[in-house]
This record gives sequence, structure tokens and C-alpha cells, in this order.
Amino acid sequence: MKLDDWKFWGLASLTLGLAPFFPEPHIWGKVKWIAGGAVGMSAMDWFDVVLHGTPWLMLVVALIKNVISGNKKTC
Repeated sequence: MKLDDWKFWGLASLTLGLAPFFPEPHIWGKVKWIAGGAVGMSAMDWFDVVLHGTPWLMLVVALIKNVISGNKKTC
């Protein structure tokens, strides 16, 4: 697996990046908490942000690398 494989990171973002899905995606709740000032966040909450945010960050990096390199692969 290459780090710029956007399909892999897209799948990881939709699974690990959003899990658990109900009542709202976990990362979305953490982002709202941070946007609200991150009051009361513990080390475990910050670890959750890193764990659930990494696939999204890697997806963005992979997409940027593919656009910059002009990679036109469709499969």
C-alpha cells in the first residue's frame, strides 16, 4: 500500500474516521467540542481526535499528491 492511495484512505475515512456512526459520527462530535473551546477534554479525548482524524488527514494528503502529480489513474 502506498501512502498516496486515496481509495484506501477514502474507505478508512468512511469507516474508522466516522465510527461509531450513531447518534452522530464520533469525529464530528469531537470537532464540535474543540470548536466550542475544548473545555473538559481529557487526554483520551485528544487521542480519539488523532485516531479518528488521521484517515481524513491522510485522504486530503493523498488527494493533493495525486492532483499535483497529475495522476490520472481511475482504478
